[in-house]
Parts: sequence; C-alpha cells; structure tokens
Amino acid sequence: MDSKVLEKYARLLVKTGVNIQKNQILVIQSPIEAAAFARIVSEIAFKEGAKDVQILWKDELSTKIKYSYGPDEIFEEYPSWQKEFYISYARKGAAFLNIYATDPELLKDINPERVAKYQKVTNIALKEYRDRTMTNQNAWCIASIPTVAWAKKVFPDLSEDDAVKSLWKAILKSVRVDQEDPVAAWEEHKKSLEKRIDFLNSKKFRYLHYKNELGTDLVIELPKNHLWTGGADFTQDGTAFIANMPTEEVFTLPKKDGVNGKVVSSMPLNYNGSLIDEFSLTFKDGKIIDFTAKEGYDNLKHLINTDEGSAYLGEVALVPYDSPISNLKTLFYNTLFDENASCHLAIGKAYSPCIKGGEKMTDEELKKEGANDSLVHEDFMIGTKDLEIMGTSFDGEEIAIFKDGNFAF
Repeated sequence: MDSKVLEKYARLLVKTGVNIQKNQILVIQSPIEAAAFARIVSEIAFKEGAKDVQILWKDELSTKIKYSYGPDEIFEEYPSWQKEFYISYARKGAAFLNIYATDPELLKDINPERVAKYQKVTNIALKEYRDRTMTNQNAWCIASIPTVAWAKKVFPDLSEDDAVKSLWKAILKSVRVDQEDPVAAWEEHKKSLEKRIDFLNSKKFRYLHYKNELGTDLVIELPKNHLWTGGADFTQDGTAFIANMPTEEVFTLPKKDGVNGKVVSSMPLNYNGSLIDEFSLTFKDGKIIDFTAKEGYDNLKHLINTDEGSAYLGEVALVPYDSPISNLKTLFYNTLFDENASCHLAIGKAYSPCIKGGEKMTDEELKKEGANDSLVHEDFMIGTKDLEIMGTSFDGEEIAIFKDGNFAF
C-alpha cells in the first residue's frame, strides 16, 4: 500500500477518530501484522501533540495456541498487568485506538466453553475500562486494516496479495480515505447523520415495529427519555471523536423489558473467532426466551448466558440498505463493517448517552430509566432490502421509518 495513503488514513484516525489532544496519551491496540501501520499512527500522534503513545500488541496465532494447549486454570484469571495497563491509562484520560482485524474463523475448532469462560473473566476484569469508554469518559475509536487471514475469508477466490489489495480498497472507500480530503468528507458525513438524528428525536417514538420476509416480526419499546445519536460522540469534557470508522448508523437503546417477537439475522456474526450464522432470537418482555442457529449454536448460547443482562438488548441501530458500505456488495465477516451495512441490534449493555443525562447517572438510575446492563455488548445484523419499520410516538402518531430497506423520510 502506498505510504502516502497510509499516512492519510493514519492522520484521519488520529485527528478525527480519537481526536488526540495536546499532552494526551494515546493507547493503540494492534495486531502484530499491523505493526508498520501502528508505527505510522504513533508518529503522527506525537507530531499532533500527544504526550505519549503506548502500543499493546496482539498475536492471534499465539492466542489460538494458548486456547489449544493451555491448562484450564489460565482461563480463570485475567493477567493483573493487563488490567492495570487499561485502567491506569483510562484514569489518566488516555484516548484508545483499537486496530481491529481478526481472522473470522480463528477459533472455530476451539471448545467454545473455554473461549466463553475467558471472555467473561476478561469483561469482569476490565469492567471499569469498558464503563469509562461506554459512558464517553475517554475518547476511543475502532478501525481496521487488512490481514491475510481476514482478506482471504472475504475474497477466497483471489491470491493472498490480491485479496489484501481488494480489502484495502474496500476499507479505504468505506472510511472516505479515497477522497481528496477525508477529514472534510467526514465533517459532511456527520452533518447528514445529524439530520436523521434530529428527525428521530423530534418524533419521540415509543414503539418500533420491524417486519421482513426473513421472518422478523419484532416490536421494540423505547424509554421515554431515550436519545438517538450517531456520527460524532463527545467526551464528558466536550471533545468530539468518532467511535467507529466507518460508521453509517444512528442508534438508541431499547427499554429493557419492552422487546417482544422474533428477529432473524441477515448476516453472519463473527464472535470470539467463530461464526454464528442463520440465527434467530425470540423475545418476551425483553428477554430472549428461545433461539436457533444453523452455525455456531453453542457460541450463541454462551453469549446469551454470559450474565443476566446478556439475555436482553442494549442497542437499536438504523442503517439504510442502500448505504455506501452495503453498496460495496461485500460481506466483511467483521462487525465493524457489516453493522454499518445493515440495521442491527445489540445483545447486552446499553450506552448511557442514549438516555437524556445518562452519562451522569448511576447504574441504578439507568436501570430505572429502562437501560440494560451487562458484561457484553455484541451487535448483530438484521437489515434486509425489504425491511419495514413503523414507528409509533408517545402521542400515538404512526410514522413510517423504513420502507423497502431504506429510510422513509
């Protein structure tokens, strides 16, 4: 990949993604395959005034070896030094950039119980860190670059080199780096999302009714004080950042006990290195009471059974079928991209900024507002070209939100 293009992308992540501030620390989580790119990000961050840049390297193949041959007891405790790493830097006000580029099927032959156990241990250990990012106390951004394993899954008929080149092209287009001034392009994009958000917030919807030919027939109740958001987020001190690059969604939270009916997935879900595909969830009073999956049933079961809140929803997100990423006609097997090509929901924890004043609320106050809490937050895709969503306001007005897979307004 051309070095100037890489610098262009890295600068976008630093200036618009995490929006690094002078004398702020940047923490980068990166796969070792992305080392060259991570170093470019580090250099730009320092030049933009970062006080320090810390990089936590990840090695998927070493992770697989550990799951394959390690004794059971090592999956029962999260390393104390890693916990201290995340939490100490979060408390110092660091910004966090996660370069997310996993092999979608890395752990497909690993016992899912072992993976689920360690994932729960990890989520418990890093709860403070996760709470800080989900309440926007720290700026954070998730972005991707190609790895060979991921690229070959997306483009299996191409050579490794051509697959990586094709994935690079798709990624750069989706994050607008193919444009002359990506930062300016993102400013325009944020404005277009704000128009959707303003409309949705003005209507004060109480119910959303989803239907399509896959079999989705779901009614979602929204809390009275819910807020739609999307595009730029803001830290509690007012610094703008983009949590996901790319992002095409506008989203809010459901009322925890207000979801009823059935929803059917429209894309595979890459969860903990394994795929969950062709699955459905049935809800009653907010709780998942039944589920099916053609592939990855045990992984879905472990996800739903993580804790009390993982049997409920925490996010409702709207993305038109006719969107830039969807129009690439590429299944990425990566939630960061696939969720921005499709309407989606999330199992687990709700984002507190989706409640009016929620960032300042206690867990108990959020619960009273109808927000779900959990150790997990896992998006899954449900959008289709025939999806219809009808909204009903608190005043009883019915308004079409989606028709034929796209916004009706």
